[in-house]
Amino acid sequence: MDIDLIFKIAALGIIVAILNSLLKQSGRDEQALMVTLAGLVVVLVIMAREISSLFDTLKNLFRF
Repeated sequence: MDIDLIFKIAALGIIVAILNSLLKQSGRDEQALMVTLAGLVVVLVIMAREISSLFDTLKNLFRF
């Protein structure tokens, strides 16, 4: 696991939080919720790729 992955997820979280607060202040609560959900999906996809890579590494390590 790289430290870059942590920075990517943190940067995405900061951007989503800023957009969420801006949209809520302008009265667009539905769009704020959609931005939050989109950010969550992006983070889950990134983590799924990393977990897949981990399992591939473990499979190669134990030669299954």
